[in-house]
Formats: sequence, structure tokens, C-alpha cells
Amino acid sequence: MNVHNISKENSVLNTFISEIRNINIQKDSMRFRRNIERIGEILGYEMSKSLNYSISKIETPLGNCNIELLDNNIVLCSILRAGVPLHNGLLNYFDTAENAFISAYRHHKHDPESFEIIVEYLACPNLEGKTLILADPMLATGQSMLATFEALKPFGVPKEVHLISVIGAQEGVDFLESNFDSETHLWIAAIDDKLNDKGYIIPGLGDAGDLAFGEKLQQ
Repeated sequence: MNVHNISKENSVLNTFISEIRNINIQKDSMRFRRNIERIGEILGYEMSKSLNYSISKIETPLGNCNIELLDNNIVLCSILRAGVPLHNGLLNYFDTAENAFISAYRHHKHDPESFEIIVEYLACPNLEGKTLILADPMLATGQSMLATFEALKPFGVPKEVHLISVIGAQEGVDFLESNFDSETHLWIAAIDDKLNDKGYIIPGLGDAGDLAFGEKLQQ
């Protein structure tokens, strides 16, 4: 797998990452969602450099010019609910993309420190021969990303796969490298060192879904 850690080079991305991590700033849920969206835009821009282009002739009021435009048939799939702001950021740049949505959540049976990933709701177009962008803001263990990808397989074989995350743990990155094809790309804004005993990223930022949309009742 090809890992692209965008935070290795300093840019304005640092500002948005610092604000979604900051315990005081992140309490503003509207600002938190907007920062995730802006990070999605940056990751989408960086990813776009690796896509395919072909020359198109454009007519202007004063003449014609040639410009290379995206050739990829993109399907953008986000994991609900935390993935919605990230999805919006990516869709701002890939506005002609088809869209897919899937729910994946941790289900704790008896031990709060162990869980399984449950996939329920899924809406997806045909993926055969297309460019799949699979987006989930938090890459902790990597199990949600893999479970989602497995659930999408009945919809066809993509030509290429790009994974998008905001913050990940090195353990989750290693897990994806072991379970995804070597041609898969991971685009990520920051990679943290470890997970805690409950599988949350340290230092991370907390629960992205709760910060974006409010706390949920546990069942």
C-alpha cells in the first residue's frame, strides 16, 4: 500500500488539524465539521495529482485552449456518521462523483475493551472499473475500513482504490498495509503513535462523530 502522510510537509493543513484536536476549539461543533471538511478538500487536492487526465478543448470568449481534465469515474464512499463532513469536503472537489454511504460501528458484546465491527446500512452504485474513494476520518485499528471495503465487493471490482483519513494510529496504518493490495493508496492528514486499551487513537481528538453531531445513546 502507498501511504501519503500529508503532515510530513508543513502547510495550512496544520492549522485545521490543531483546531480539531484542541479541547476548547473542538467544542464548537460547526467549526469542527467545517475543519474536517477543509481537511477533506486538502486531501482530495493532493490525491487528485495521482489520478488520470486527458486533454480537452475549451472554448473561451476569445478563442480555444487545451486543458487536461480528470478522466476517472469516481465513486466516493463514506462511513456514517462521522464521515459526512469529510465526504462533503471531498465532494466539493470531485463534484461529479457518484456517491455511496455505509454504516459501520463498534459493537461491544461484554468486554468494553473488545469489539466487533457491525456493517448495516449500505447504498452504493456499480463499482466495476471505477475509482473508489473510501473515506473515514478516524483510522484507529483499521478494522472499520477493511469491513467496509469487504462489504462493497458485491458491487464490482474498482480499477483503483484510495483510502482517505484525517487522523490515524500507526497500528491502523500497519493493519491496512497488511490487508489491502499494494496498489492501494492511503491519503492521511496525520499519523499518531498508538492506541489506548479501548482502541482509541492517542493523542487523537476524541470521538469525531460526537464532536460533529452530538453524543449518541449507547445500546
